[in-house]
Amino acid sequence: MTTILAIETATEACSAALLYNDAVIHEYEIAPRMHTRLILPMVEKLLAEAAITLADVDAIAFGRGPGAFTGLRIATGVTQGLALAHDTPVLPVSTLAAMALEMAEQHADKEHFLVAVDARINEVYWGHYKRQGNSVVLVEQEQVIAADKLAAITLENWLGVGTGWSAYEESFQALNQTAENDIYPEVYPSAKYIALLGNVAFEAGKALPAELAQPVYLRDKVADTIAERERAKKNA
Repeated sequence: MTTILAIETATEACSAALLYNDAVIHEYEIAPRMHTRLILPMVEKLLAEAAITLADVDAIAFGRGPGAFTGLRIATGVTQGLALAHDTPVLPVSTLAAMALEMAEQHADKEHFLVAVDARINEVYWGHYKRQGNSVVLVEQEQVIAADKLAAITLENWLGVGTGWSAYEESFQALNQTAENDIYPEVYPSAKYIALLGNVAFEAGKALPAELAQPVYLRDKVADTIAERERAKKNA
């Protein structure tokens, strides 16, 4: 049986999970700017609970983004540090896919899962996923889009998830399907689903050497300047 350790720090939530003996145990806490203090103790607690060591882990999955730049660097750095210590392979997993999978597991009646995470300056990290069996598949490329594009949705039987749905609520108030479809803006990516998706990737032979672990920002620049944010406010 495969043992997967998972780390997720891309948003305000910090979490770690361990897939062991075909079950997932996990630690999760919403704690902005506390990830560097929390993540390693979480990992240590999970390993102790399972009575195993890092050397027993087959691969380490991590939320590769998109998400907060600092959070992605934390996840990547911690993953590489742990993996290099035991020559353990790594598994980059989309944070948006993890959120879509969580919703698919909890809402069996929904077909489409529209993930929109606040990317600031009136933009969102966007991912459209569709149910496929017990998992989800990406319908269109993950990207950064203007928040007002949320109002252009013409799908049926969809579910919205992520902070972008609340941060830019005014952008889709005219969306006549909103009342018929559920929106969950309070959901953050969880390492539990990073572990589950990581396991699928591991079984498909997609594990990478630790030195190849890289975050996915979806933006060319690493941060938005104060001037950009001020211009966005004036143009809003």
